Amino acid sequence: MKEKVVFIAVLILSIIYIFIGNRIATKNNKVLEEVTKSDYTKAKVTRILERKETPIQIGEMEEQYNTDITFEAQLTSGEHKDDLVRATQNISTYISGTVKEVEPGDKILLYNDTSFEGESTWYFMEYSRTSALIWLAILFLGLILLFGRSKGVKTIISLIFTVLAIFIVFIPAILGSQNIYVWTIITCAFITFSTILLVYGCSRKTLATAFGCIGGILVAGILTQIMNSILNLTGFVDENAIYLEQLNSAIDLKAIIFAGILIGALGAIMDVSIDIASSLNEVANQADKPDFKTIMKSGLTIGKDIMGTMTNTLILAYIGSSLSTVLLLTASNHSISYLFNLEMIVVEILQAIVGSIGILTTIPLTSAIAASLYKYVDMNKHVYKYKGRNNNI
Repeated sequence: MKEKVVFIAVLILSIIYIFIGNRIATKNNKVLEEVTKSDYTKAKVTRILERKETPIQIGEMEEQYNTDITFEAQLTSGEHKDDLVRATQNISTYISGTVKEVEPGDKILLYNDTSFEGESTWYFMEYSRTSALIWLAILFLGLILLFGRSKGVKTIISLIFTVLAIFIVFIPAILGSQNIYVWTIITCAFITFSTILLVYGCSRKTLATAFGCIGGILVAGILTQIMNSILNLTGFVDENAIYLEQLNSAIDLKAIIFAGILIGALGAIMDVSIDIASSLNEVANQADKPDFKTIMKSGLTIGKDIMGTMTNTLILAYIGSSLSTVLLLTASNHSISYLFNLEMIVVEILQAIVGSIGILTTIPLTSAIAASLYKYVDMNKHVYKYKGRNNNI
């Protein structure tokens, strides 16, 4: 009964946070006010009408080709749904990474250009890929439910709140030129407490997990700020930062680095924290009179085993996310010294190292908090006695 009350209370508080947070984040947000309805319409290619290939010569390059494909498509969304339209796809061989030519049955996105004397002209923009991603997401959620059962339902609910906290509250707050540092800490705290309390309920184990995780995040945040100053970072790590600065010059790009590091490391830090707290809870359950020193020592021993794989996980995740950049710079004939001083490379390394330090810090913090909460206390001399497996507060 108590577990249900806690779950419902956290659920209600999370909904309130998302609602109020969104109101605050979007208040007087000029960037979001200028966001208009999408100009793209979903369509399905019905038949190819014409294919025209034109040779072009660019400097001393080999002869290249510009291909115009005219096709008929049926609109599947928007005001003119089910209408048949004539559209064009342009492919240039001198532009690397061009998409494949459309074929009948392809699901695509079309752009309707009405700028030329009010005449409506449709152009191919991109293939529609959302359907495949939705089915993949359904498979992912189905596997969570299959393996997790009731806890799987709670996991999905917590995942929904995590996504809403990022996209409904945190991102609008950044675009609204609000304090990114404050909103990053608030967002990390909300995700930590809502996820842990919704999935695991309220107990000494969840308290040890939550506070150990927050401690690790704070250490990572402080270290990021120190290194931001020492490394003289500007925040202009790639073209996306330039576009973001042009969109809203009031956005602090160095704060974006801070936010990216903390949110990127949060999942791994939370994982380590719950592993330590859960393992020590079992250790305390099996001992007759668990004392602080024994539990703390066990936590550090368990942490050593977790440390290697989890640190590798975080570093490999960052390398994988920026693999194209790493390959390009490595093959660009620059010296290693130059590459390791480029801001985009420095930020990637900073993310990996600071996130890993956050993990390492979380291990003793969670162990110490868990040892304080799990230790045996004589009822005759102190306030409470450890309750074994039924250790709900």
